[in-house]
Amino acid sequence: MSFKIKSFVLFFAVGLALYSCVPTKQFEDLQLKNIKCEEDLELTKEENKHLEVDNTELKAKVDIMSDRLKNLSEDSLERETKFKSIDIKYDKLNRQYEDLLKAQDQLLTGNITETKKLLQELQNTQANIIEKEDQLRQLEDKLNIDQRNLNKYKKELEEKNARLVELETILYKKDSVVNALKDKVSRALMGFTDMGLAVEMKNGKVYVSLDEQLLFKSGSTVVDPKGVSAIKKLADVLAVNQDINIMVEGHTDDVPYIASEAIKDNWDLSVKRATAIVRILMENKNIEGSRIVASGRSKYQPIINSKAPDVRKKNRRTEIILTPKLDELFQILESN
Repeated sequence: MSFKIKSFVLFFAVGLALYSCVPTKQFEDLQLKNIKCEEDLELTKEENKHLEVDNTELKAKVDIMSDRLKNLSEDSLERETKFKSIDIKYDKLNRQYEDLLKAQDQLLTGNITETKKLLQELQNTQANIIEKEDQLRQLEDKLNIDQRNLNKYKKELEEKNARLVELETILYKKDSVVNALKDKVSRALMGFTDMGLAVEMKNGKVYVSLDEQLLFKSGSTVVDPKGVSAIKKLADVLAVNQDINIMVEGHTDDVPYIASEAIKDNWDLSVKRATAIVRILMENKNIEGSRIVASGRSKYQPIINSKAPDVRKKNRRTEIILTPKLDELFQILESN
């Protein structure tokens, strides 16, 4: 009998045994949990998109406010120059007015026609002075309004910059926490790196990837003792890092699962493997269940799309995704 036939017979026997131990109600509960996990994942993705959009909008607003501030400053300088020019003309007109007054005194006893001419010039000069004074007052009022607007925009810009700095500080702190967590997890799981375990940081999260060979026998949802040991060491790290959310994702390859009484398909297999990992994590009493999400991905998120056996083997994995809580960041965004 070939190896594949023997394996098939063995898997079929194991499937029958497992199915006899899992009632239909539990299977339906697992399906509901799977749907809930998928909805939570989509919600988390949507929240991340909103965060990125809000951060981009804040930066765009800061740029717009900076441009407006620059334009107002240039406009204010131009008006100040015009104001000084009018003030100089005003002084010159005042001197001319005084000269005309002196000339009027000298000509009061002179020719009447010449006196009327001087009086007309004096009236014209006075009207011109009044007009310039009105223009000067209008410019002063506009300059005061512009100055108030400039102060207002400066204050708004300072507030936007302060919020941006606060956001950047929180994001930097989050990245520091993620880096520190990655180092702690890597040190704790160092002895398993040659057994199909990898720790890396992507998209601001720590990914602990465990190959099927470390955790499960083919088609099984029972965790191997080596895998149990690795997960418990990880749980020890997570127990002392309470501000970390945990998502456990089960992944299969694209080979259709031969349905049994215990497991119906690859979806079922991936979910049950994820929940098996969750149960081991929660054996540590310092890890709250509210921090954990169990998710089955079936065959739909392969590392590499390929039919090669070695690649398919890599796609059969469990990923534990660790994310720092972002409550403080969400509060700042909501306040804006």
